[in-house]
Amino acid sequence: MLLRAGRFGSFGLPLFRIIRPFTVMSSVMSEPVPAKREISPPPRPPKKKVKVKKYKEPPVDPVSSEGVLINDIKSLLQSKGISEQNVINDMQEFFSRPKGEPHPEHGPVTVKIEGQSSVGDGIGLYEVSPDRYRVITVPFALAGETVEAKVFKTFKYYFQADLIKVVTPSPVRNNDLIKCKYFGQCSGCQYQMIPYENQLEMKRQVIVNAFKHYATGIDRSRLPEVLPTMASPLTHGYRTKLTPHFDVPRQGLQAPPPIGFGIKGQKKVLDIEECPIGTSIVNKGMTEQRKHVHDNYASYKRGATLLLRENALTPEERVCTTSTKEIITEYIDQFKFQYPAGSFFQNNNSILPLVTAYVRDNIVLPSTGKLPKYLVDTYCGSGLFAVTCSTASESVIGVEISKDSVAYAQKNADMNGVKNASFIVGEAEKIFEKVNTNPEDTSIIIDPPRKGCDKAFLDQLLDFSPAKVVYVSCNVHSQARDIEYILSDPRNKYKVESIRGFDFFPQTHHVESVAVLST
Repeated sequence: MLLRAGRFGSFGLPLFRIIRPFTVMSSVMSEPVPAKREISPPPRPPKKKVKVKKYKEPPVDPVSSEGVLINDIKSLLQSKGISEQNVINDMQEFFSRPKGEPHPEHGPVTVKIEGQSSVGDGIGLYEVSPDRYRVITVPFALAGETVEAKVFKTFKYYFQADLIKVVTPSPVRNNDLIKCKYFGQCSGCQYQMIPYENQLEMKRQVIVNAFKHYATGIDRSRLPEVLPTMASPLTHGYRTKLTPHFDVPRQGLQAPPPIGFGIKGQKKVLDIEECPIGTSIVNKGMTEQRKHVHDNYASYKRGATLLLRENALTPEERVCTTSTKEIITEYIDQFKFQYPAGSFFQNNNSILPLVTAYVRDNIVLPSTGKLPKYLVDTYCGSGLFAVTCSTASESVIGVEISKDSVAYAQKNADMNGVKNASFIVGEAEKIFEKVNTNPEDTSIIIDPPRKGCDKAFLDQLLDFSPAKVVYVSCNVHSQARDIEYILSDPRNKYKVESIRGFDFFPQTHHVESVAVLST
């Protein structure tokens, strides 16, 4: 420690300051060095679980268009000796792919069309390897053709494709027959390139296949040969009803929308100003309604379906009705019918006289060859068969679930001077609770919706066993299924007399069928 004189104090003595020595302290020496710690990396965020869409196979109604197509595919595979397992697509893998990643089996392909489906598409087989085949459905393609197609959609049993080009055409194909510039895009027609005689035979084969695939439990010998398909007097300009539609996007319409019918294989509307299978009257109505939508498109907040239905003011004078609330008048032979524009009635009036006459001729009793005392018309609608067949029976009973339809059926009977017909509101499945006729003197007409008859109805039919059954069907596949049920039941007393198709919709794959059964 050093003493240094400073200023003098108050007594004259010098003051001393204590000077501490300046020492430099080293932190290295004065503090212990801590152990070096390893710095841990920041924790990683937890990985997001990638949601894998679990594929759940949707139920398929066997008599729906999809169910019918699958049965046609299975039948073709069996005829070629190919196992179903060699064509089934892994749908779980398909839906597990990253979003936006193209499927390796989608894209252009050249394929031979090996068969024709009952829904109109060609069915192609593409060999990938000895144990792997691709089934490819191609619209507007015919059996025997080689085509270029573009696969764009995957299903369990097949791939769906667009037709790009016909490389090797079928001898049946005649593109000069096509009368619609939208054919090949519009989903309405499938067969415009096929001569009408060939269309009729293809439709007969559809009925043959329906009984082959949907009546497997009965011996083929118990079924008669399917008769030639009854031709429509008109092959174009026959449809008395069209329902074009249009969509409105969420943001609204900035211009007139496409108005027409669906594009094949897409959820889009194809703009169509005229339909060759529609009558001139409904096509005129289409022109007027299209103009109305074009002039007022900004007022539409959602899409709409336009009703265009021919209405007979007289047998010679016809107009187009566009309101579902209007009453339509139609003439079938000497009979006159009325029904609401929005209700069901056959759309090809040129073939209706042939169908009603065929049904009327086939209700005769098998034991005597005479007309039945009683005729029961199930699913009678507005009374088409009950009225047109009233002259062939002493008494007619019509049954319909719709109260409005029964009212029009009775009105139509009264309007035509039919005194021997009465109509009942009730479910066809319980029809025989209200029918007290003698079965041996009774004929019955069945004309169900596309789903066919319910089991409860068929059970009552078997218990009652009327002498004659005329089954009119708009879905030959559900008809075949129902007839198998009847023939396979221990209570059955019936044999099938005849099966015949009627071409209500030329240029399309649709065919309707009349089967006649007798005790």
